[in-house]
Amino acid sequence: MARHIVASTSEIPPGGNKVVDIAGRDIVVFHVNGEFFALLNRCPHEGAPLEKAACVARLTSPEPGIYERSRVGEMLRCPWHGWEFDMRNGQSWFDPKRVKIRSYPVAVERGDELQKGPYVAETFPVHVEDSYVIVEV
Repeated sequence: MARHIVASTSEIPPGGNKVVDIAGRDIVVFHVNGEFFALLNRCPHEGAPLEKAACVARLTSPEPGIYERSRVGEMLRCPWHGWEFDMRNGQSWFDPKRVKIRSYPVAVERGDELQKGPYVAETFPVHVEDSYVIVEV
């Protein structure tokens, strides 16, 4: 898999997202609860843009009349038809064995670590002020 620097961490505010084009694919990167998640920006049902999806909590009910919220903001609700997906792995909430969104590995690395590589070149002092979000495709 190739690695792509898609944004600095400050470009995607907490609770926000950013759509990036990587190799002709629209990928949406979400910043939720201090973590970053990358998914194909298309609902598998009818192609709705997931960048417009609501980030909601997982809602379960152990018995009638009792509701429990967990993983606040980590579930996506499609803006067109309400299908829900887990941001961590793209699995659907309604049919996890058959329906999912393509997810991509995400890493956050400091800029000074990104400048290291297998090549030797003349270098100059660099001041790193931010970390960057990297998506593997």
